Amino acid sequence: MKQYGILAINPGSTSTKIAVYLDETEAMSRTIRHSAEELRPFARVTDQFGFRRDLILKVLEEEGIALDSLSAVIGRGGLVKPIASGVYEVNDALRRDLIHAPQGEHASNLGGLLAVEIASRVPDAKAYIADPVVVDELDDVARVCGHALFRRVSIFHALNQKAVSRIYAARVGRKYDELNLIVAHLGGGISVGAHRGGRVIDVNNALDGDGAFSPERSGTLPAGQLVKLCFSGQYTEAQIRRMLCGSGGLVSLAGSNSVQELLERAKQGDWACERIIYAMAYNVAKEIGAMAAVLGGRVDAILITGGIAYSGTVCDAIRERVSFIAPVEVIPGEDEMGALAENALRVLRGEEMPKKYE
Repeated sequence: MKQYGILAINPGSTSTKIAVYLDETEAMSRTIRHSAEELRPFARVTDQFGFRRDLILKVLEEEGIALDSLSAVIGRGGLVKPIASGVYEVNDALRRDLIHAPQGEHASNLGGLLAVEIASRVPDAKAYIADPVVVDELDDVARVCGHALFRRVSIFHALNQKAVSRIYAARVGRKYDELNLIVAHLGGGISVGAHRGGRVIDVNNALDGDGAFSPERSGTLPAGQLVKLCFSGQYTEAQIRRMLCGSGGLVSLAGSNSVQELLERAKQGDWACERIIYAMAYNVAKEIGAMAAVLGGRVDAILITGGIAYSGTVCDAIRERVSFIAPVEVIPGEDEMGALAENALRVLRGEEMPKKYE
């Protein structure tokens, strides 16, 4: 069987992660850090394109990775328009929306742009993105809010939620699209999705909308109190948005976004930290219960994933409240690079056809 070389690119706000895979095997990985001083000259995220491209090419050269050894380059998808789950070849329409960012600028928008640039240097290599955060498979009823001017929006950890669902399905000898799963991704943001037949039919907006509070995000807040705050004259719109995403959640409640640090403080007798951690787990459990209702109580498994899933304390607190619904499986971490490479490999092997972005 032919072996495929795949370059995965995951741009973050202060770093660019790259990894090269030979089929499923990681051959090289590197996290390139970007200081505030290095990024200061760039007014927009997309202005960083040339800077990050040159760093990636330099690292590949240092690691002895020949570009012509690559069959595909896959980047983390960004805030483009809502799309179905899957692998998308980077075409002109996708490039346009990655640049103009219809749902807002984010470093991940650079993923597809960097992928197509590097792939263009390799004969016959293709550029892809896979399962960006804007994957939207919501049932229509899940979009309806209580006012005509509002609607629920799907923004969540689609890449990791889909990846761990496939991992679990393989473990139990089933196909992902045969299962009803609830997946709770616990990271800097928290998303809890109801997976039915291979589609995420309901999920909270993990960026700035609703759901459980997380290390850095406020989640659902009392609407009346939020309105009052917005019109108090004490805060700008930017400051309030920062409260919702960036300085909310554990940062606001305990002054740190580190679950491990707060658990250590709790061990030292800081009762307030213990209370806050258990409140976060409590809110996650409530979201899982809501998704169980979405699935009509027919749930094959509850999967807990993301970086916080390494904490037995948090996972046990969630399991205690939701294990009556279905078996709880913990698949910790967020192997975004491996998930990207696995998506590209399925396309290269002909196991999945890439979708067209329009």
